[in-house]
Amino acid sequence: MLQKLKINRKVLRELDIITLLTLVTIVIFGSLNIGSISGIDQMKKQLIFLIIGLVIVYVTLLFDYSLLLNYTDIFYWLCIFFLILNDFTPLGHTVNGAQSWVKIGPIQFQPSEFAKIAMIFMLGKKLQEMDGKINEPKNFFTLCFYAALPMLLIVIQPDMGMTMVSFFIVLGIFFAAGLDMRVILGGLGTLVVSVLVLWNTPIIKPYWKVRLLSFLNPTQFSQSSTFQLVQSQISIGSGGLAGLGLFNAKQANFVPEARTDFIFAVVGEQFGLLGAIFLLVLYGVVIYRFIKIAQTSKDIFGSVITIGMTSVLLFSIFQNIGMTIGIMPVTGITLPLMSAGGSSLITNFMTFGLVLNIGMRRKKINF
Repeated sequence: MLQKLKINRKVLRELDIITLLTLVTIVIFGSLNIGSISGIDQMKKQLIFLIIGLVIVYVTLLFDYSLLLNYTDIFYWLCIFFLILNDFTPLGHTVNGAQSWVKIGPIQFQPSEFAKIAMIFMLGKKLQEMDGKINEPKNFFTLCFYAALPMLLIVIQPDMGMTMVSFFIVLGIFFAAGLDMRVILGGLGTLVVSVLVLWNTPIIKPYWKVRLLSFLNPTQFSQSSTFQLVQSQISIGSGGLAGLGLFNAKQANFVPEARTDFIFAVVGEQFGLLGAIFLLVLYGVVIYRFIKIAQTSKDIFGSVITIGMTSVLLFSIFQNIGMTIGIMPVTGITLPLMSAGGSSLITNFMTFGLVLNIGMRRKKINF
């Protein structure tokens, strides 16, 4: 039994240690900022979740990711089933304006979090079956069906943040798979036109409109919907070049959700522009190495999974930091590995562990 829980040394030699250490460094940096704004106990909790996350990475590395092909269909349709339960039955519960949580007895979970992963797996499986021939009409529309089904059920909730993440996942995968650029640009144009046409219909929820409009003119809404943004910008600006120092944040105390959604404001105030650049460099290292793993994967399935996970990471970083400085609308998307939250951190390590798994098995290894 214990032998099954050990990783062959040949596998360990293929592990991307640099990426793993970079991920850990980001979490530790985030924990320091969380502790400075919320107390040492919160920092300790985050570090405990880091240890749990590393254990999950270890477990994730034990099996060949190709085995997931056998369970992709079941996983995908199970996620669709729970999305339908969430959207159309009393089991769905509303949190922060979106009916995105299913509660069955004492168990409560967010189906869309699993659905985005299932969508990545399904697109990867189908693309592998199609031998990567995405530009053939039949193949393209098949992929669109499997992408659109979970996205439509997420839009119904309506969860603005998860809708944006899901769209960016599909965009990233289609682009990397070599979809004709004219089709991609046409799809983006259709999306913009659709939003304009549907703007005054019930499909576009009022709070979506407020978020989309208010970030264009935050001072006009400073006492209501963009209070967070205004306080965040003041906090970041007060940090200057080198910041005020760890545990010296003052303005960040007035930023709502400072340890979660707006943790970047804390980084900006305490470590300044240099600290922000340091964090972006760490993220850049991870994204670069993930892309290299995608390029050298032994199969299309592994490449698509890696591109999908990289798309989630890249968009989450861009969206979260963008909303703290005012170039993106405010959503509930947290900053990966930095924001406080055990479930988010564990989910991140689970998916990133899978990417490391794919990278380790670029070469055939005998167990």
